[in-house]
Amino acid sequence: MTIETRPLGHTGADVTILGYGAMELRGDPRGPVIDDDQAGRLLNAVLDSGINLIDTSIDYGRSEDLIGRYVGHRRDEYFLASKCGCMLESPPPGASPPFAHDYHPDNIRAGMEQSLRRLQTDRLDLVQVHMSPSRAQMEEDATIETLLSLRDEGKVRFIGMSGTLPHLRDHLAMAVFEVFQIPYSALQREHEALISAAAAAGAGTLIRGGAARGAPAADKQWNRDPIGLTEGEGQRRWETSGVEGLLGDMSRIEFVLRFTLSHPGLSSTIVGTSTLEHLQANVGFAEKGPLPDDLYQEAKNRL
Repeated sequence: MTIETRPLGHTGADVTILGYGAMELRGDPRGPVIDDDQAGRLLNAVLDSGINLIDTSIDYGRSEDLIGRYVGHRRDEYFLASKCGCMLESPPPGASPPFAHDYHPDNIRAGMEQSLRRLQTDRLDLVQVHMSPSRAQMEEDATIETLLSLRDEGKVRFIGMSGTLPHLRDHLAMAVFEVFQIPYSALQREHEALISAAAAAGAGTLIRGGAARGAPAADKQWNRDPIGLTEGEGQRRWETSGVEGLLGDMSRIEFVLRFTLSHPGLSSTIVGTSTLEHLQANVGFAEKGPLPDDLYQEAKNRL
């Protein structure tokens, strides 16, 4: 079996419906402990599995350096996405998100040059404005003009927005972003209609949180929630819906991931992991593809 690919909106790029999110490579203290050799094996396994989309960020600590070091020589095998607006230095140990961001031209350009060096490439396929700033802030900071200039210079192919409510509707109305990264899963459906709206407008859609941060998995047991939900809310939504009775022989995490893949407006869902075991499991789920239509509709009704 192979992982299905879908068009990334009107960009002309095709991406696998499962992408790899490199946040888990940021390491201790905000991520799992992973040494460089482990990270290298994992990144090469990502590409060997058929995944052709890697998403990272300056905010993800050493992830850009690791990607450049271990799969920079395989650059033509994957669509590479990073973020902008992040501060050039990683947040200090002990700092908690949301971190400070700066959307002025100098910081955007410096961040782009730093990302290109770290990733050992001459271009990003996609740069996404991080942390969903307001339209007014981007207009005041000349953020879009800067990104368009970088695109014209060939340093990035497409510009996108990592957006959430309340600003996401304004981002769509601006009609400048070619790709949107949006949080969504069976446990976090607040942006469901906006994903459809972005796809209908011709934008690519990258879904983050599509596996609900692994919260429903047997080895996690709801010990963390999808980003943006209050403590215990993910588990509450699951348990009060009665959706457990629809799983059949699926694990909870397979069900949640394939629910995300069932959204008709999805181009790809970005799922991070630091272990080969979880990577292989996610690939297996993605190869099965979306849920059957009747099961998907019943799950939506219950959730």
